[in-house]
Amino acid sequence: MVMALKDSVSGPPRLPIDCGDLGIRISRDGTWYTNNSPIGRLPLVKLFATVLKRDGAGQYWLVTPAERGRIEVEDVPFIAVELDIRGDGRGQELVFRTNLDEIVIADRDHPLRVEAGVDGGPRPYLHVRDGLEARLARPVFYRLVEAGCEQPIGGASVFGAWSREVFFPLGTVAA
Repeated sequence: MVMALKDSVSGPPRLPIDCGDLGIRISRDGTWYTNNSPIGRLPLVKLFATVLKRDGAGQYWLVTPAERGRIEVEDVPFIAVELDIRGDGRGQELVFRTNLDEIVIADRDHPLRVEAGVDGGPRPYLHVRDGLEARLARPVFYRLVEAGCEQPIGGASVFGAWSREVFFPLGTVAA
């Protein structure tokens, strides 16, 4: 999704100037790099994150009204580093905090998903916003599993967790 600017002189909308590859990379552990050096200023990283977009082809961009540039993301741009569980049962809320201090509550608009990693272990993700996801840090996933329960779905017993009346499957239960 590209924002258009209205040219104050001629009137037709124009697209941001494509700056190509910006030399920015987000590593698998959530660290942001520029030209292979970590960006040490968290406020700057948070600012970049506010203009981070993902296009339909899965490429990541930093997009302002005037310019856009491609960045590399090794897995996903955010890491869920904390989980607060509020309430219990179907109505409980799973409240996550990302490595950039963004708060996300798992619900229909912010689903959890788990896929198999290359080592066969689970790789859990949370939708943060606009096609951008956070991978749950291992301790956060363990805490989520502690809050889980079994639920019969389609004749199978599925293990998962509730948040805001939505059940998020985390895996199947062996017979």
